[in-house]
Amino acid sequence: MPSDPRAEYDEVTAELTATSPATISKMFGMPCLKNSNGKAFAGYYQGAMTFKLGALIHGEALALHGAHLFDPTGMGRPMKEWVEVPSEHSSRWLELAREAMRYVDSASK
Repeated sequence: MPSDPRAEYDEVTAELTATSPATISKMFGMPCLKNSNGKAFAGYYQGAMTFKLGALIHGEALALHGAHLFDPTGMGRPMKEWVEVPSEHSSRWLELAREAMRYVDSASK
């Protein structure tokens, strides 16, 4: 696996767009992945990946060293369902992206 965080994000997007209805898009000016209903579930932000997660996996992701709630504005108003996971955990990014897609898909029904 590459050591460049953007290349690792690109591998996750390539896998998901090849194996699911996920599409590449933008959110807040950052690259992101959206489900078939156009809802964002993951993104790339400053060398980390962000994920919209629910329940247990949200807590697991937050427990990873360096992970925190995603605050795209940087003004102390994090998005409560979104977790920013640093590149040191890039081996978990694909799994977390799949979980995020499932979560967003289930909320869209």
